[in-house]
Amino acid sequence: MNKLYINGKWTDSQSGETHNVINPATEEIVDTIPFGRKADVDLAISAAQKAFPLWKEINAFERGRILKRIADKIRENAKEFAVITTKESGKPIAESTGEWMIAADLFEWFGEEAKRTYGTVIPAGRNNKRMQVIWQPIGVVGVITAWNFPVWNLARPIGAALAAGCPVVLKPSNETPLTAMALAKLIEEEGLPQGTFNLVAGKSSEIGDALMFSPEIKKVHFVGSTQIGKMLMDKASKTNTKLSLELGGNAPVVIFPDVEVKKLAAAAVLAKFRNCGQVCISPQRFIVHKDIYKEFTEEAARVTAAYKVGNGLDETSQIGPMISKAQQYNVIRLVEESVKAGAKVLAGGESHSENGKGYFFKPTLLANVTIDTAAFKEEIFGPIMPVTSFETMEEAIELANHTEYGLAAYIWTNDLNTAIKMSEAIDAGIVGINEWAAHATEAPFGGIKQSGQGSELGHDGIFEYMNKKLISIGSL
Repeated sequence: MNKLYINGKWTDSQSGETHNVINPATEEIVDTIPFGRKADVDLAISAAQKAFPLWKEINAFERGRILKRIADKIRENAKEFAVITTKESGKPIAESTGEWMIAADLFEWFGEEAKRTYGTVIPAGRNNKRMQVIWQPIGVVGVITAWNFPVWNLARPIGAALAAGCPVVLKPSNETPLTAMALAKLIEEEGLPQGTFNLVAGKSSEIGDALMFSPEIKKVHFVGSTQIGKMLMDKASKTNTKLSLELGGNAPVVIFPDVEVKKLAAAAVLAKFRNCGQVCISPQRFIVHKDIYKEFTEEAARVTAAYKVGNGLDETSQIGPMISKAQQYNVIRLVEESVKAGAKVLAGGESHSENGKGYFFKPTLLANVTIDTAAFKEEIFGPIMPVTSFETMEEAIELANHTEYGLAAYIWTNDLNTAIKMSEAIDAGIVGINEWAAHATEAPFGGIKQSGQGSELGHDGIFEYMNKKLISIGSL
């Protein structure tokens, strides 16, 4: 049932408004859902606040068992739900299936971490005093997520918040709400206290303001643009609402000459064009040593040109459409501006369609890119692979850090000294050395600079949804 989920019930919006979910590969309507407004989210917040005393009193072991059952159900239904995700996001079916499986891992991980929110005993400076620190759930959590990973973006905050003992009010992306609704159905089946989990799709600004300005919302998790993240920070300054922000990225990839060039070039193309390049931690600016620059770009261009673009439901498709026509236009603009600035298109560089439909853009490799090129300066969030050359390590560090973002970075070298120096010198919250998947469920995830604040996942991730309390006993 693809509706809003408020206080344990599937419902239409109070205004009666609806919203069409579009398949970006075909431009057809996948489904029509209710379009929520402030009145709907206010009901959800109220229901979550009433559920808080009940949910937080369920012990951590039982909350963990519930999350583990949700994880098991996700795995059982992953292939079915992957079709939903591909229809509304466009990504290849294999990527959608893999995303659901990782979402299951997240629920299981936080189900286990619920039992490990240990406190501490502090040795006191007086014999008649005792001190201890405990962790308690922060309260009702608002979640606002992006469309690029329709279920992974949800599982991170929802799994952590529920594990910590916090009810959730979710506002999914309007481009990909059906995936969120599929997840909500699984959560509903576990019989959480009424109001513990709520889903309100609808007017982004209106729902966002309702979450930010409600005194019942104690924490908001947001995935999206740096611009919107800053707006949320402004609003949080008035309410003192705690924020976790995963914002933009412009990840550098520094490649030294002591690598297997052709092998790495092919792997780089695969990593770059995952999810059509619509990944916050996507390797974006390829900074390649001048001695291997020509060989790298030629091989990368050959692999890029051979990529099959198509509907994500076709298992032979390697790359699907972009999420919207606006995103497609932005990528076209970036290529045009980069070429005007001196960049050279070695592969791709143009839009694509299937029977005249779909927001496709051919995977594109740009050579001769400089720091003044649009594809170097801006977050691309699309299938463009810009390549720049460097000569010295100092130049590589300067190029890598020449961005306002600081989410992820990648280094490829077989020299240990180089790897250590580069990883410590690059300004990023996540650095991968000789790998493209530096992130992991069991490892912290977060950016610096304009890429956000807060650290999700790993052992510490659950504490983003808890308050630390000191209990001090005197006069003993």
